[in-house]
Amino acid sequence: MEEKHLHIICHDVPYPPDYGGIIDLFFKIKTLSQQGIRIHLHCYEYGRGQQPELNKYCLEVNYYMRKEGHKGFSHKLPYIVCSRTNQDMLSKLLQDDYPILIEGVHCTYLLTDDRFNQRKMILRLQNAEYIYYRQLYYAEKSLLKKLYYWHESKLLKQYEKEISGKVQILAIAEQDVVAYKAEFSIDNISYLPVFIPRQEVLSRPGNGCYCLYHGNLSVAENEKAALWLLQCVFNDLEFPIVIAGKAPSARLEKMVRQHPYACLVADPSEEEMQDIIGKAQLHVIPSFNCTGVKLKLLNALFNGRHCVADEETVGYSKLKSLCHIGTDALAFKEIITEIYERPFTMEEIECRKKLLLSEYNNRTNGEKLIQWIW
Repeated sequence: MEEKHLHIICHDVPYPPDYGGIIDLFFKIKTLSQQGIRIHLHCYEYGRGQQPELNKYCLEVNYYMRKEGHKGFSHKLPYIVCSRTNQDMLSKLLQDDYPILIEGVHCTYLLTDDRFNQRKMILRLQNAEYIYYRQLYYAEKSLLKKLYYWHESKLLKQYEKEISGKVQILAIAEQDVVAYKAEFSIDNISYLPVFIPRQEVLSRPGNGCYCLYHGNLSVAENEKAALWLLQCVFNDLEFPIVIAGKAPSARLEKMVRQHPYACLVADPSEEEMQDIIGKAQLHVIPSFNCTGVKLKLLNALFNGRHCVADEETVGYSKLKSLCHIGTDALAFKEIITEIYERPFTMEEIECRKKLLLSEYNNRTNGEKLIQWIW
């Protein structure tokens, strides 16, 4: 059988898989490698360092510097794209005719280069970025950052419109397929589920000990969700609420200290986080951002008990059927009060297994991706 070679371009170094945007990348690379694909990896390094672990799955790993600060700005290109333009990478890609998997709008500069017009390329859409940046604008408190997010969102909308018709697109979330079709009037976009770390449901029956919100707390949207829970949902509920995640701000730490039933776990290890998730009675997962896929929700569904979420969190996905859906703070309060003492059952675990293990099967989804490319 003829070897299948594939170039993959990543916006960041895809190891370790310790935040949302990287998890899909790493486990996709691992899955494709296990299925015999010879991977030529290209990634931008700006703080995570070179990672020898990637050599286990890739024929070669190429690292490029990202243009940070003023060097990455342009009047025409979004910063996330312009800061990742690199002529050395383009020259390397032109040395053969292997297909190219572009991970995220960030890495799409080559779609503006006529030399790649006849090349087989697929764009893996991590987010409808113009919507994501618009929602970052609404979540941000800093005036300077708000101006940046607003400007970037405007540039991204025009840019995403221009490139959307040039390449086959595989979105990570069903709502992004809907958004692109509606906004850009295209048909060359399909849904391919996220690649995930675990392929088994480890949720435990019975009762847990507390409510939990977890995530990267340095992200403005996640901090906003945590503060909203403390101020609007748990402000008059006498249930323990644990907030766990990376790099919480001083503002969030202060808010937790003022709350009699709240506890903050800062920068837990992966092992600690999974233990925290497994011991929770219910997971509260509001979102102020309706793009992409919420990996914190998948983590809770694979490893935790009851999940309370809103429409923005579940989007158009089938995961809605596995969650208790609240539309506002009052609805969250009512659901939490109703189910806090309710044991999580084996029947609920079997429902999760049936849906999750079919939808998020890395092997099956890897085979689908290979069929799309070849």
